[in-house]
Amino acid sequence: MNVHQFLLVLLARRKLILGTLALTLLLALGWSAVQPRTYSATASVLLNYKGVDPLTGLTMPGQLMPGYMATQMDIIGSKNVALRVVDRLRLASAPAVVRQFQAATEGKGTLRDWLAGLLLRKLEITPSRESSVVEISFAGADPAFAAAVANAFAEEYQRASVQLKTEPAKNASAYFNEQSRQLRDRLEAAQARLSKYQQEKGIVSLDNNRVDVELSRLNDLSAQLVMAQAAAIEAGSRERAAGSAISSPDVANNALIQNLRVNLAGAEAKLAEAGSRFGRNHPHYLSASAEAGRLRAELGTALGTVTRSVGANAEVFRQREAALRSELAAQKTRVLELNRTRDELGPLLKDLEGAQRAFDSASQRYSQTRIESQSEQSDISVLNPAVAPTEPSGPKVLLNALVSIVLGTFLGVGLALLGELMTRPVRSSDDLRDVLGIPVLGAIAWRAPHVPRGRLRRLVGPVRQARLN
Repeated sequence: MNVHQFLLVLLARRKLILGTLALTLLLALGWSAVQPRTYSATASVLLNYKGVDPLTGLTMPGQLMPGYMATQMDIIGSKNVALRVVDRLRLASAPAVVRQFQAATEGKGTLRDWLAGLLLRKLEITPSRESSVVEISFAGADPAFAAAVANAFAEEYQRASVQLKTEPAKNASAYFNEQSRQLRDRLEAAQARLSKYQQEKGIVSLDNNRVDVELSRLNDLSAQLVMAQAAAIEAGSRERAAGSAISSPDVANNALIQNLRVNLAGAEAKLAEAGSRFGRNHPHYLSASAEAGRLRAELGTALGTVTRSVGANAEVFRQREAALRSELAAQKTRVLELNRTRDELGPLLKDLEGAQRAFDSASQRYSQTRIESQSEQSDISVLNPAVAPTEPSGPKVLLNALVSIVLGTFLGVGLALLGELMTRPVRSSDDLRDVLGIPVLGAIAWRAPHVPRGRLRRLVGPVRQARLN
C-alpha cells in the first residue's frame, strides 16, 4: 500500500476515524471529570557529601559511591520509614481508617502495614540530576494532609538515617564495653601476678638501674679484694720477718727498739768495763749487770710487742680479705639472683604491658563508639519543607485530552486499516493492479450530478491522458 492508497483509505473511512477520535476524547474528558481532585505536596531534602565523619575525623568512602543516592532513595521509600510516618501522624488510631481497613482486607494483615503500603503507593521520590537534593512528593485529596505526609517522610527519613548510623555504633559500643571489661580483668590479673612476684622476691623497684648498681658494687668489691689480698700478703711477709729481729723492717724501723739497743750496748759496755775492773760481787759490777739485764728485758718486751703488732696487723688484713671474699661471693649471688629475677620478671612485665595496651586500645574504641552511638548529628537536612498546595495537581485535563487525541487518532487509523483489510474495495487503479495482478489500460471517471464542471475537467483530464498513453 502506497501513500496514495493510504490517503484514499483515510478519506473513505474518515467517519470511522473521526468517530473513534471523538469517542476517545469524550471518554478521556469524562474520565477526567469524574476523577477526584488530587493535590501534590513536595518536600526537598539535602544530602551533605562531607566525606569526613565529624566525630572520628575519618573519611567515609561510602558516601562517595555511585550507589549512595540510590540507596538513600530506597531508604526514603522503605517500609520502615512509612511505618514511622504512620505512627507519627497517628493514622492507625482513626476509626474511619479502621473501618476502611476492615472493608478492604477483611481483617487480614495489620493496619499499620496496610497504611504504609497506601502511603508508599502515593509517594514519589525524585533525585536531582546534578545535585544532592532529593524531592519527596505525596499526592492526596487533602492538600494539608499531603503536605503533612511529605514533611513526615522527610523528617522520619532524617531520623531513620541517624538510627541506621547509630545502631551499629551501639552494638559496637556494647561489644567494646564487654571486651574492655575482660581486658581489665586480664590487666588486673597480670598486675596481681607481678605484685606477688615482687613481694616474694623482695623487689621494691622495677628500675633496671638496680642491676647496674649491684654490678658496680660487685666490681668495687672485686677491686677491694685484690687490694686486701695484696695487703694481706705483704702483712704475712712482714709477720714472718718479724720473727727474726735482725731482718724485720718493723723492728729495724722502731725507734724504741733502736734506743733500747743503743742503751743496751752502752750498758753491756759498762758491764764489761766493770767486770774488767771489779769483781763480780762488786757493787759497780752488780749495778751495771742489773742495768744491762733490765735493758735486755725491755728490749725483749719491745721486740715481742712489735712482733705481736705485726702479727695482729697481718691478721687484720687476713680477716679483711676473708670478709671481702665473703662479701664478694654474696654480691655475686645477689647479682645472679637479680639477673634470674629479671629474666623471670620479663615475661610478667611483657604480659602486663600487652594487657595494658590492649585495654587502652579497647577503652579508646569503646569511648569513640559510645560517642558515635549517642550522636544525633545527621548529614541530611530538610531544605524546603512541603506546604499545602493551592491548586490541584490532577486530573490533568489538557494532558489527558492531548493524549486521548493522539490515542484516538492512532486507534481510528488502526480500525480503518483493519476494516480495509477485512473488506478490500477497489478505490484506484493501483488496487485493481494489486488485486487482479494485470495491468490497467485505462480508467473511466464517474461524474456525479452535483460535481462542478471545473472539478470534472480536473478529474477527467488525467483519465484522458492515461487513455492516450
